[in-house]
Amino acid sequence: MRIRLAVCAGAAALSIGAGTAAAVPAPNGLRPEHTGEAGAAATPGLDPARLQSALDELHRAGMPGVFAEVRDAGRTWRGASGVADLATGRPIRPDMRQRVGSVTKTFTAVAVMHLVEQGRLRLDEPIGDHLPQLVPGERGRAVTVRMLLDHTSGLADYLYAAFPSLADGSAASLEDNRYRQFDPDELIAMGVAAPPVGEPGGATGVYSNTNYLLLGRLIEQVTGTPAEEYITRTVVEPAGLRHTGFPTGPRIDGPHPRMYEALYGLLDPPRDFSVYDMSWVGPAAALVSTPEDLNRFFAALLAGRIVGPESLAQMQVTHPVRAFDGSTVEYGLGLHKVTVPGCGTFWGHDGSAWGAGTVSLTRADGARQMTVAINLMRWGRADTTGTPGTHPIDTALEAVHHLALCGRP
Repeated sequence: MRIRLAVCAGAAALSIGAGTAAAVPAPNGLRPEHTGEAGAAATPGLDPARLQSALDELHRAGMPGVFAEVRDAGRTWRGASGVADLATGRPIRPDMRQRVGSVTKTFTAVAVMHLVEQGRLRLDEPIGDHLPQLVPGERGRAVTVRMLLDHTSGLADYLYAAFPSLADGSAASLEDNRYRQFDPDELIAMGVAAPPVGEPGGATGVYSNTNYLLLGRLIEQVTGTPAEEYITRTVVEPAGLRHTGFPTGPRIDGPHPRMYEALYGLLDPPRDFSVYDMSWVGPAAALVSTPEDLNRFFAALLAGRIVGPESLAQMQVTHPVRAFDGSTVEYGLGLHKVTVPGCGTFWGHDGSAWGAGTVSLTRADGARQMTVAINLMRWGRADTTGTPGTHPIDTALEAVHHLALCGRP
C-alpha cells in the first residue's frame, strides 16, 4: 500500500476560554495599499461564541489541539481548544508557533517576485540558464522560473525517494529521517531522476516540492545569500512578522504545541514529531509562524503592499494543479485560489508538516481572513489503495473553515 499524502492540512482551533476581539494593527514597512479584486458581499461579523463552539466540537471529534485567528473588517477573534501536549494536558493557546508546511511556498514565491521586479530574474527564462548542473540538457532549457512557481515544470516530487518506506505502506522513514540533514541538491536530484509527471508548461500541473527547492537554489545563485536568509531579510522582516522564521535546528523556539502524526493509522497512537530536522523541505515548507503573523502577511500581500500590482496579478493567474492525494487545486505563483459559494473568492495557502497542519485564507477584498492550525495530521484509516477514509474530524474541520470564512455555519 502506497501512502497517499495530502498537499495541505486542514486546520482549526481548540480553546481553553473565549476568543478575543481587537483592532488589527497595520503591517509595517510595506508598500502603499493597492485595491485588488473585489470580494463577495460582506459576511456576517465575528461571532466569538459560535467560533469557539466550532473549535470545541473539532476537539471533541478527536483533534488534540487547534488554534485560530479570524479577522473581519478590522476586528479580530483569536481562540483555541484542546491540548498542546497529550502527556501533560498543557493547554493549547492561540498565540503559539507552529510549523506551517507549504504556506512557506508563498514566502519563497514573493522573494522570487522581488528579484523579478528588480530585473535580476525573468519569469519565462529557463532554469537551465542559472542551474544547468541541477536541471541539465533539454529539460533545463524547457523548464522556466514560472513553471517552478506554478508547478507546471513536470518535475516529480522527491518525497517517496527521501522517505522510501511510504511507498511500501510503512512509517519507518519518518523516524529514520528525524535528525537527518539533507542537502537540497541531493533532494533535487531525486526529483529530477524520477519519471516526469508531465510535460513542461502543461495545462494541468502536478504539485512538487522539487520545484521550490530549485527556487531556493535559484535565489541563492542570483543573490549569493542562502534562500532562508534572503526570504527572512526581504519578506519576513519588512512585513513586520515578529514570530515567523526558519528553524535553525530540529526544535522550534518559543511556545508551541507538540505535533502528532498518525499516518492514517500506521502510527497508533500518533507519534510526536515536533522535534524534526526540516532540511528535507527547506524553502518549500520549513517555515514556523503564528496565525496572527500569517493573517498579517496575506493581508499585506493581497493589498499590494509586499509586491507591486503587476507582480500580484501574475501570482493570481491560476490553473489546475494535482495534489499528492489526487485532488485538484487552483494554483498560481505560490498562491491557492479558493471559491466558497455565497462567501466569495479567497487567496492563500495551506500546508502540513509531520503532525502539524495550517490553512490561511484571505478574501479577495481583504475584509475577511482565517488562519487555523491543528496538531494532528493524517488521522483516520487508509484503505488498501492508501486513500484515507472519512472521520468525524473531517466534518468538524470543514465546519470550522466554513464558519471562519463565511461567518455562518
